[in-house]
Amino acid sequence: MTQIFDEKGNVVPVTLIEAGPCKVSQIKTEEKDGYFAVQIGFLEKKKNIKKTEKGKEFKHLKEFKPDKEKEYKLGETIDVSLFKEGELVKIAGISKGKGFQGGVKRWGFSGRDATHGVKHEHRTLGSVGSAYPQRVIKGRKMPGRTGGERKTVKNLKVVKVDPENNLLAVRGAVPGRKGALLEVEG
Repeated sequence: MTQIFDEKGNVVPVTLIEAGPCKVSQIKTEEKDGYFAVQIGFLEKKKNIKKTEKGKEFKHLKEFKPDKEKEYKLGETIDVSLFKEGELVKIAGISKGKGFQGGVKRWGFSGRDATHGVKHEHRTLGSVGSAYPQRVIKGRKMPGRTGGERKTVKNLKVVKVDPENNLLAVRGAVPGRKGALLEVEG
């Protein structure tokens, strides 16, 4: 993330995203595959591709179901010129993994009192079971692995589009660590 200034001189927190160029690597059709979808590839490999590696010319492949109106051609390039300043986008990615965390950090529990006989128990859950049934119910909020799951942030505003460098400046934060792969949908 970084910050830029708007026309009025206000600070705008933005995330810079390298968006493309992506190439259409495959078009799935109703007749051949049973459904309609477009597969795009990002980061083309720079080596000679063997016949056995056909279809693996890109480091990252993603399939999506586009609107029927837009026609895609095999080998067509998709870049940041699709986005316009002021447009709202939806960005999905894998959130930062935080490892094994307790209930206070993972679920926002308040913890226990600091007094009244509570000793070495300040950040524990408290009771997890009930009188009946005499077991812990499935889905109970308990300590465990946090993060590392797919998250979508909606209604992020495109502040700036730089087609020469394939950069997209989006207002606010996006899921994932620095250098993570994101899916931007207009």
